[in-house]
Amino acid sequence: QVQLVESGGGLVQAGDSLRLSCAFSGGTEDKYVIGWFRQVPGKERKGISCISMSDGSTYYEDGLEGRFTISRDKDKNMMSLRMMSLRPEDTGVYYCAAVTDWTTTDESCKMPDYEYEAWGQGTEVTVST
Repeated sequence: QVQLVESGGGLVQAGDSLRLSCAFSGGTEDKYVIGWFRQVPGKERKGISCISMSDGSTYYEDGLEGRFTISRDKDKNMMSLRMMSLRPEDTGVYYCAAVTDWTTTDESCKMPDYEYEAWGQGTEVTVST
């Protein structure tokens, strides 16, 4: 059974950077796309960036590429989201999640959250002005 554990959230000021990490265990990572979802109060979780653990292809929600960078370290079974120039609107709870890699990474990231097979516990990011 796949297990995911996030780390790296916190309270930062606008313009700061954070790196979120997601540790993967309990499965064959090459079979999955790992996505970062963000949830803000009153809204559904939404995939903002994903990476295929097999071929490294990536997806970013419009407007995030350049500020956010997703990467994987297959030797360490880790996936990271580097977030720079943070803005108050980036505030939310960030989850990493895994879905079987059977389509493009873009399409995987646009799937609703109920399609994802495993979830981390979430890590909170708060960006103050």
